[in-house]
Amino acid sequence: MERSISATEANREFSRLLGEVSAGQTFVVTAHGKPVAKMVPVTAAQVPDDEQSRRVHALVDELLALPLRAPGRITRDDGYE
Repeated sequence: MERSISATEANREFSRLLGEVSAGQTFVVTAHGKPVAKMVPVTAAQVPDDEQSRRVHALVDELLALPLRAPGRITRDDGYE
């Protein structure tokens, strides 16, 4: 069953919502009365298989082995470009 919840309430009650979603409940999150997101339980088919998981871990290991570079000065506005 799908229930509607405002973004404000979803923000306030996030932990409770996660518990209900993990138990099978689905929520449509609304902003100003319009649907903007859906919270649904993850099914077994959506969980990565062992091969995919192994490849992701291998990629992360490769990235961690790369030398660090100083990116220069980063400002808050850089996140919006």
